[in-house]
This record gives sequence, C-alpha cells and structure tokens, in this order.
Amino acid sequence: MFSGQWVDIGCSMRPPSPGSSWYARCASFGIGLENIQEILSRRVTVAEVAATHVRALDAEIRTLRLRRAVLSTVAKRGGTAEEAQIMHKLARLSASERQQVIDEFVGGVFAGIELDDDAMVVAEWMREMPGELPDDPTSEQVDAWLELAELVADDEFRERLRQVVLSESREPWFDEGFELRRRVLEHAERALAEGIRPDSSAGQVIVDRIVGAERSAEERAELAQRLGALADTRVERYWQLLAIITGRPPGPSVIPAFTWLITGLRTHR
Repeated sequence: MFSGQWVDIGCSMRPPSPGSSWYARCASFGIGLENIQEILSRRVTVAEVAATHVRALDAEIRTLRLRRAVLSTVAKRGGTAEEAQIMHKLARLSASERQQVIDEFVGGVFAGIELDDDAMVVAEWMREMPGELPDDPTSEQVDAWLELAELVADDEFRERLRQVVLSESREPWFDEGFELRRRVLEHAERALAEGIRPDSSAGQVIVDRIVGAERSAEERAELAQRLGALADTRVERYWQLLAIITGRPPGPSVIPAFTWLITGLRTHR
C-alpha cells in the first residue's frame, strides 16, 4: 500500500529494516528515520515531508550564499578576521533589524526639526529598504549593505545631513532645488563634456543660464554655500547604495556637474 508514495524515490514497498540500503537511499534525499516512520504510520505524506525539507534546504542555501558573498567582500577588501565577523553579523540582520538601523539614522538626522510636507517625503525616501536581501544576493548587494551600515554609523555624516535639513527647514526650496538640478544636469554636464571651464567667460554664460543672470553676488554666494553642503559624495553614495540594495541601477554621479557650478558661482559674482 506504500508503493504510490515510494516508487518515485526508489524505495521498496516492504517494511524496511533500519540498516538496509532502503534507508540509505531515503537518507540521500535528507529523509531521516523519524520522518520515514511518520510516513509509514501515515501520520504525514511524502509530499508534506518533501515540502518541509525544501523549506529547510532553501534556508540553508540562503545562508551559504550569504556567507559566500560576505567572504567575497572580505577577500576584496582585504579585511581582518574581526572585520569579517562584524560584516557577517551585519549581513545576517533580519529585515526588521536592518530597517531599524536605517530608521534610527534618519530619526537622528531629523530629530527636533519641524518638517514640511516636502521634507517628510525625503525622510521616507531615506528610510526605503527592501524587505530582505535577495535569496541570491550578489556580492555587490551585500557589499552595498555593509557600506551603508558603516556610512550611517558615521557621526560626521549624520551631522552633515542634519545641517542640510536645518537649512531646508529655515528656507524651503524643494521645488526650486529639483528645477535647479535639471538645469545643472542639462547645462553643466554639457560644459564638462565640452571642456568649458567654469571660471571662463563661456562658463559665465552657462552659469547665468543655470541660476539666472539677475542673481546678486550675495545670492550667488548663499547658493554656492548651500550647494556645497548638498554636493557631498557621501550623501550621493547613500542614495546609490539604497538603489543597489533594492535592485535598481544607481544613477550616474552628479557631483562633478554641481562642483562645476559651485566654482562658477564663486567666480562670477
């Protein structure tokens, strides 16, 4: 009566003895004595046992893949055994634990600051994390999470972002900033590609086109200072790392274009 359950995995219909090759064949599928006895007594089916083992194997495979990715990162960085242990601990954080790391960081940046609707949107963007690392995370994704965890633990970086948020809360310019970014990418990147220096006469024309020729020297100095705080490679890297972790391609760096504009603003007042 057990033929329907056992024929596909090469097991005999006769009640097996514990030392028989029958047990060995079943064990090769990861089916242990306790499970076999449960099946023979019809407390569970082969399908149920198989499903349980599939879930266990999936968990083990994820663990091995994650361990491999961490070791690959350690090998690439040339890290020590202690660093490898820290990386492995960070990589094995649960989804809620990873989210807590980011939430605490964002909470520290925005703590005590009255946020307008635009700033609240940015705060939510900064909290964006996937529910879990992919089942088969690439070394790049594991490396991105480890780098992000290190970045948000940097007090200097947190304070830098906080100053940006404070500046925005005193003088909101969310909409203007998005429009300015569009013009910078359109005109400053083209100037860089064409080899136009920001401190040249041709550069002045482009600067005026981006920010408006009517801006006073004081306004240009203030804008250069504000952009200088925003044009931080660490801030840009934060967004790039989030993109990598969530499986999206990170955008190209805009720092060179903004640096070009900042130089132009400080030159042409």
